[in-house]
Amino acid sequence: MNRRNFIKTGLSASALLTAGPALAEWAPRRPINAILPYSAGGGTDALARAAAASAEGILPVPLVIVNKPGSSGITGATEAAAARPDGNTVMVTSSGSFLLTSMLRETDVNPFDSFEIIAQIGNLTPAVIVPASSPFQNVQDLVDAAKADPGSLRWAHNGRGGFHQMAGQSFLNHNDLEAQDVPFKGGGPTRAAVIGEQVDFAFVGIQQAAGFETELRVLALAAPERDPIRDDVPTLADLGFDYVAVSSPIVFFAPKGTDPQIVSGMEAAWKEITETRQFADLMRERGNVPAFLNGADT
Repeated sequence: MNRRNFIKTGLSASALLTAGPALAEWAPRRPINAILPYSAGGGTDALARAAAASAEGILPVPLVIVNKPGSSGITGATEAAAARPDGNTVMVTSSGSFLLTSMLRETDVNPFDSFEIIAQIGNLTPAVIVPASSPFQNVQDLVDAAKADPGSLRWAHNGRGGFHQMAGQSFLNHNDLEAQDVPFKGGGPTRAAVIGEQVDFAFVGIQQAAGFETELRVLALAAPERDPIRDDVPTLADLGFDYVAVSSPIVFFAPKGTDPQIVSGMEAAWKEITETRQFADLMRERGNVPAFLNGADT
């Protein structure tokens, strides 16, 4: 697909989501499998499982999260796109990473040609994280070390072409830094590598630090504004460092050609799920907050 047509096609596709009956007129009879194209334990996985746990009483069938990692999310996306468009299989993914990967690589799937957009349920925002035992107490310490010995530091992210790598590379480029990038398959393995001191720092969702405060130190947020939960963490801009702010909505997709009535029913269900107290509580436990957008706005 020509990159210039991405937005035009997306707007045309989103128009399909404005019509159709509400949740009451959509009655799934089998469990809905939500393919998640990353490993368990990452930020996308945490949000998706919070939604699945909060769906009871709203959806008449279980919402089952199925992890299918590989090829920076393309393996699972390819399987989801090939599923029957009957509402029994959807995909939940980091849409920023999916968009970037499909733009920067030759792929058989992309967000607009291969899927119908159901809704956004949350956001992931990258942060600079180091092991709790790291000598780097702040970003300036890290920058000084990187400049003193270019290329000596190792940094992790959850896959080449994803938005965490883009955020980290923008920080390195804008501040004339060199470091060895070490990709992992998802946020969970990336966090484990930082805790295990296999790398010196990582760009990974700030939500990955929730529950691991004694093992990780968050130095800064790569975002325009501070995190609503960890508002003690400064942004890179607060500290005077240049970077490109890149974040990623967590979005549910249905295979292309799914009946607009099914998509509309799912959209209504996801809205109701994200408005539950259970979802808000689970999100807060995972260091995040709900952020619903309907399909067209997504």
